[in-house]
Parts: sequence; C-alpha cells; structure tokens
Amino acid sequence: MTGASPRRAWQQPDPAFWQGRRVLLTGHTGFKGSWLSLWLCELGANVSGFALAPDTDPSLFDQLGLSSRLAHHVGDLRDPAALTQLVESCQPEVVLHLAAQPLVRRSYAEPVLTWETNVLGTIHLIEALRPLTHPCAAVLITTDKVYRNNEWLYGYRENDPLGGHDPYSSSKAAAELAISSWRASYCGTLPHQSPHLRLASARAGNVIGGGDWAADRIIPDTVRSLRAGESITLRNPAATRPWQHVLEPLGGYLALAEALAEPARGAAMAEAFNFGPQLEANRPVQELVEQALVHWPGTWIDASDPIAPHEAGLLNLVVDKAHHRLGWSPRWDFATTTARTLQWYRRVIEAGDDPLACCLDDLTAYLACCPPGRSTP
Repeated sequence: MTGASPRRAWQQPDPAFWQGRRVLLTGHTGFKGSWLSLWLCELGANVSGFALAPDTDPSLFDQLGLSSRLAHHVGDLRDPAALTQLVESCQPEVVLHLAAQPLVRRSYAEPVLTWETNVLGTIHLIEALRPLTHPCAAVLITTDKVYRNNEWLYGYRENDPLGGHDPYSSSKAAAELAISSWRASYCGTLPHQSPHLRLASARAGNVIGGGDWAADRIIPDTVRSLRAGESITLRNPAATRPWQHVLEPLGGYLALAEALAEPARGAAMAEAFNFGPQLEANRPVQELVEQALVHWPGTWIDASDPIAPHEAGLLNLVVDKAHHRLGWSPRWDFATTTARTLQWYRRVIEAGDDPLACCLDDLTAYLACCPPGRSTP
C-alpha cells in the first residue's frame, strides 16, 4: 500500500470518534497504559482495562485515580479464558494492546514468562477477538527492538528484517510474526475468516515522561538517585536510543486506531507502523541523563559492566510511514521532552503537586504544540 494517498496532518484525536466508543485497553495499570487510560477517559471513551495489578509503589495508575474512571479488570494475558470472558462482556470496538513483560534485563531472568506473556498473550487476545460480529480495530503494541539490530547508524523501517538478541526483543519480534500470520490467516471474507477484525502493530521507541516508577529504567532510576542525593549509576552510558515523551507514541496509537476503523480505507492500515521521535532525539543515555541534570542538578557515574547481559548499543527508527499514511509526526524535541519529564517529577515530589494536574498540564501543552512545519489548526 505504499502508493496510498497521504492523509491530512493529524493534530489530535477526534472527539466525535472516541466519545462513547467501547475500548479494551490491556496493560492499563502500567506507565504507558495509565497515560493512555487518562487520555481516553478525557476523550469520553468507554474504557475496559485488563492488566496485572500495579507492581510499583507509587503507581501512576493509583496516583491518577483511574480505577474509578474505567472498568478495571485484573488479569493475566496467559489466561485465555479470562480474556475471552472480558471480550464477550465489553464487546470492544477498538482494542489497544499494551500489556507485556517489557523489561530486557528481566527477560534474561525469566525468559519463559516473557515469551508466554508477549507471544502467547498476544495470540490469546487475538483469538478472543475473532468471534466478534461487529467491526473491531485492534492496535497491538510491540517495540522498536523487534528489528534485527545491526548496530548501524541508519534508522529501521517497517519492512526491515525482524530479530532480537535478548529474550524480550525476540519475544516481541515473534509477536509481530504472530500478528502478521493471524492477520493473513483470519482477517478477510473467506468462510474461516472474520470480515470485522482489523489488526495493526505499532513499534515505538524508548518512552519517558512523568509517572514512571518502574525498576531498571533510566528515568525512574535517575529520579530515585536524585531524590536520595546519590550519584546516578549508568550501566550503559554510550547506548543510543530514540527518546520520546510518552504522549508521542500514544498519539500515534490513537491516530492508527482511528484510521484502522475507517470503513472505506481502514483495511489498508492493517500493517506495522513505527512511532519515534525527531532525528535529533536519538541520543546516548549519557546525554539523556546530563540533560535531565539541567533540570534537577546531580551527578552520575559510569557503572558499565563488560560481562553484563547484552543490550543493544545503537537503535533508532524511521517514522516516514506514519507521517505519510497517518499524518502523524513527533512534536516535542529532545530538550522539551526531558524538561517536561523532570518538571513533572519535581512538581510531584518537591512541590507536592497533584499528579493528575501535572499529567493534564502536559497533555494540554502537547496538544497545543503542532508538529514542526505545521501551523496551528
């Protein structure tokens, strides 16, 4: 579908589309899931969430009071019966699948759990959706780490080979293969297929933003060290990643869901899409932390371990497809992304500001900022 005509510039979600829309959001208790839950609730969507209970204290999900704003279901992707029961109950029109085991280092310790969650869990969800008799647009989230990483300077495109050195990356690449297989096998008009189901996958770069309290992630680890007055320890300071604010890919997922649900041309959107930052935001971990220290002064030390489990050293994405096909482009540059992120934590931790107000301030600022080269709508 490379010859498809470009869409108009995507500025923000269409309130008329989301108001009252039945949405199933998996992983709604996590960092990205909490931000997306808030955004969907603000849009007036009827959200049912399926995820494990929050595994951090504090958790953004609890800080935002989200359990009172959506149908909160605690469950495990490895339980197909629970997924089937929920789908039958909520009858989703849109599915946003974020639930996963998302940590590279944990995947080394628990590879089987990682594969069961990320691969079989995705298949369980798709299988639960197949019997639906009404249109359903499902955006299934994987990661930028699905690509066979050659450690080159060039960004990866959606048609580049999949791979994955560590169990997390390989499990997400396998999930992409499963999504593609189930789409080709079961989405269509043949007797064994569903004409109602559309499946797209989304591959996002590294996200940062306020409210991430997870272990073994650079920004939460940085904030914990700064709060304690300790030096930040960097295990891989030279590793380059495509850093983006959490709202960037979430906006991309919403844009993709809207396009996928279009009756006339939505089937052409049932493909994989990259969502990453502006090129200048592909920076080493060291630069991310040094930029963070501009807004919260402190120090860092190099804790590189030459015998630590392998992690990618160089990784970035090409997002031309999302720009041309969806009208989506990243909005915040590297400096703005790090500033908004560190300001969120300082407001909540030091000033005692309400996390919900801080998130809504960021969301308002993000929607008011047009992508580069575009005028205010």
